[in-house]
Formats: sequence, C-alpha cells, structure tokens
Amino acid sequence: MKWGKHKYLIWLLIACAAIFLSNLAVLHVNIMEARNFITAREMIQDGNWLLTTLNGYPRYQKPPLPTWITAGFAMVFGLKNIIALRLPAALMAILLIFTSYKFVNRLTDKKYFALISGLIMATSFYIVSAGRDANWDIYTHGFMMVCIYQLYLFFTSDEKKYPRVLIAALFFGASFMSKGPVSFYALLLPFLISFGIVYKYKGFKKRIVPLIVFLVVSLLLSGWWHWYTYTFDPETVAAITKKETSNWTGYNVRPFYYYWSFFTQSGVWTLPAFIALLYPYLKNRVFDKKAYLFSFLWTMGSVVLLSIIPEKKSRYLLPVLIPMAINTAFYIEYIMRTFSELKDKRQTIPVYFNFGLIATIGVAFPIGGYFFLKDELSGKWFWFLLLSMALCTIGILMFKHLFKKRITPVFFLTIAFIASIMCFGMPMARTLTVNPEFKGLSKLNDWQQETSFNVYEYAGFTPELIWDYGKPIKVLKQDEKVTIPAETSFGLLVAEEHLKQFQQSFPNHSFEKITRYDMNPKGPGQRSHRPRLWRDLYLVTKK
Repeated sequence: MKWGKHKYLIWLLIACAAIFLSNLAVLHVNIMEARNFITAREMIQDGNWLLTTLNGYPRYQKPPLPTWITAGFAMVFGLKNIIALRLPAALMAILLIFTSYKFVNRLTDKKYFALISGLIMATSFYIVSAGRDANWDIYTHGFMMVCIYQLYLFFTSDEKKYPRVLIAALFFGASFMSKGPVSFYALLLPFLISFGIVYKYKGFKKRIVPLIVFLVVSLLLSGWWHWYTYTFDPETVAAITKKETSNWTGYNVRPFYYYWSFFTQSGVWTLPAFIALLYPYLKNRVFDKKAYLFSFLWTMGSVVLLSIIPEKKSRYLLPVLIPMAINTAFYIEYIMRTFSELKDKRQTIPVYFNFGLIATIGVAFPIGGYFFLKDELSGKWFWFLLLSMALCTIGILMFKHLFKKRITPVFFLTIAFIASIMCFGMPMARTLTVNPEFKGLSKLNDWQQETSFNVYEYAGFTPELIWDYGKPIKVLKQDEKVTIPAETSFGLLVAEEHLKQFQQSFPNHSFEKITRYDMNPKGPGQRSHRPRLWRDLYLVTKK
C-alpha cells in the first residue's frame, strides 16, 4: 500500500482505532450489552444458537447475527473478556466509517472531502457510543452502509452488475439479521428516495433483472431465521410479535416533532451540523451542489421517516448521523476553504463560538478537572496528567489557529481532542462511578456453594445482574401466577418494588434477609442509584 495514494484512508483508520478500540473494558456493562452478552453466553453454554434465549426464556425480538458474532469472539477469547465482547461492535463502527469514506469518495471524487466526512462521522456522539458499547444498532447500520455503497455502484455503473447486487443482498440480509427492518426503513429507504430525486435512476430497464435477483436473495437471507422460529416455536413468536407491535404504538410514544433537535446528537458538531442544514444559505457555497442536495435530502428523509413512528428514543437517531456527517462535511469544507477571507460576522461568529468553546474546555480542563475530581483521582493521576496535557495543548493550538483564521488545523485538532478523551480520559471513568456498597451478584455463587441452596428471582430480572451472576435464574412470578418451589428452604432475590408482594405470596414461609447485592455504579443516596440494580437475598423456609 502506497502512503501517498492511501494516506487519507490510513489517517482515518488511525483516528478510528484511537476512538473505538482504546480502553474498551473500562465502562460497566449496560443493560443493552447485558441482554446481548447473556444471549451469547446461553448460545455457547446451552446450545441455543437458533431458538435464542435470555435468562433461559425465548428471546426472538432481535435476530441473532450480532450475537453469533459476539459468541464467536467469546469462544476464542473467553466469556469474561469484556474487550473481546465489545470488539466486534467497535470493528463494525470502523467498517461503517470506512465504507462511508469509500462511498463519499465515489460520490464527489474528492478523497480529502471523504476524509472530512469520515472524521466527522467517527467523532459524532451516538456513533462513538454505539461503537464502543456492543450496541446491536451499529451492526444493522454498518452492514446496511455496505449494501448502500454497492447499490450506488450498481446504479451508477454498467460494470459488475450481478456481483454488486449479490454483495448488496448479502449485506442487506446481514443488516436485517441484526435488527430486522430498522436500517432498511431509516437508512436505505431515504437513501433510495434521495438518490432518485437528485441523480435519477438512469438506465433502469437494463437493471430490472439484477434488481429482481437482489430482492430474491435479500428476502431469503433476511427471512430464513424468522421462518425457522415461527415453524418450531409458533406460540412464543406470536406472543412476542404482538407485544413488539404494540410497543410501536403504545410504548415511549412521543410527538412527531420529538426528533427535531436531532443535530444535537452529533456532539461537538452540533452547531456546524445545524448550519449545514440551512440549505438556502449553503447551497451556492458548496463545491458540489447535487451531492449536497442529496446528503441534505437523505438526512431529512431519515428524520421524517423516524418521526412518523409513534415510539421514539434518542438512540434511534443513529442512522440519521450517517448522512448528516456527510452533510456537515460540506459546511466544514466550505469554511476551511474560505474562512480566512470571510468578513461577515454572521458567518465568522458561529465558527469562533463552536471551536472556541472546545478550545476553552481544553485549556480549562487541568484546573476544572482537578477541582471536580480531586477526591476521586487516587490511582488515576497518571491518566489525569496525560489528559490534562493533551487537552490543554490542543486548546492552546486551537486558539492560535483560530486567531490566524486557519480552520483546517482547527478541524483536525478537534478530532485529536475527541481521540485524547478516548485514549487518556476513559481510564478515569471508574473514578466517576464509586459505590462503597457495591456487591456484584456473582458473589451469590459463593453463598450457594456454602449452603447448597437453590436461588430464584421473585419477579422479573435485571440483565446486568444475570450477566454478573453467570447463569440463568428462574423467575417465580409470571404475570399474576407465583410458582412455589418444592424445597423446604431456598434463596430468593427480591427487588424493592416487590417486597410487599413477596411476603404475601409466601404466607406459609418464614423469611431471613441474608444480604443485599448492589451493582449500582453510584452509591445509595445518589440521584443515579437505581433500585432495579440491587436485590435483597432472603432465605425462605417452610414453617
């Protein structure tokens, strides 16, 4: 590989490695990760590769491809290796950004612009988050971006029609097998609409047969697992489908305009992303009007389609950030090219404000960080000093270049700012999550070895606790029915909200509280201390 020919791509991959691959094990396993990791563990331990389970109960809400991949890494590197469990998602984020770079390069024929858009994407808040915490969303959108790139090549070239539609179909199927139709609806569909409006589907008639091949192969790859679960466990599938369908209209329902602050989810690019969406302002300033219109329509189309769905969560905006990174890059490229000559304060003040704020945070961090973290930095001073030096140096350099109206180095220093936080700041994350009463549910195994009692969960279960425990726990209360174990004595885990119900459910038993397992990162009394992350263990004995 020649450096000159591929230097932009190499720099992009270096940035991605710093952002997505560093310090993967420092954060606690969150609820979404715990669900996915438990399912992977039960695949390996119980052989539930097709009829997937969560805590021993069917889990068909999500297709299993990301879980298969995670289970494969776990079989090689170990089930307790958090880095290995999170690594596939991080690699998928890099695949997403790499493919986007290739796509933008073909779209505009400008590698430098493709680098800018790729770096913006790599440092957008939700993409960073999804790529670092084993979020299954990054799989479905990463696979779909490969499909989109191949379809773009298919529609704009007469070469390799069938290989391209077959590759597109393969990755479409992989996307569907990661999270169902989510990415088709929120990423591919607005792409197809926007592409048709801006570039038209030229020579469509001679592409009909390859498109039919694409549709048939995509359908087969997307639907076989759903057919399998419905064939071999139809009652459970029907119940899950009914519940999932009702969630779309009755769970987390938000108004249509809920997503219209979507540009804030890009983090440090919030203001540039907003300005880039001012189409009348920017359309005559960009170097490629058609590509800009396309990225604008793709972004807005994705937002509109997501807004139609009654159920809304902020993290569902992840697919919007992909075309929005391309759209934002047009504004960044414009100010890189012209800022030194701009006189209009309406154009210069937003730039000074956005990057000046980042620079100020960098310069102020050594003092501000010490003030807020001084009581929790024991054992973390090395990382604090490294981060302080990095951010302060970056902040000073940003101010220097802003003063000289050099936006290009300011942009790359912003990337370095985010990369520094990932490399040097993440090791300090545990200083912000201190619970003096922390006691993982894995300790329950020690009590069971000493007493030989079986242990049950009274009602419901918390994925983080089950993941730490290491194996499924039977839940006694299903709907309104409580199953009474046959043993004379047994352990029972009870959540705060079920304490009264638990005592009423066992009128012929005595209770002895043994201990509390508290897996909250923050201690009792803290605002983020959640009851769902602790359980009281009771020894329940028949009278």
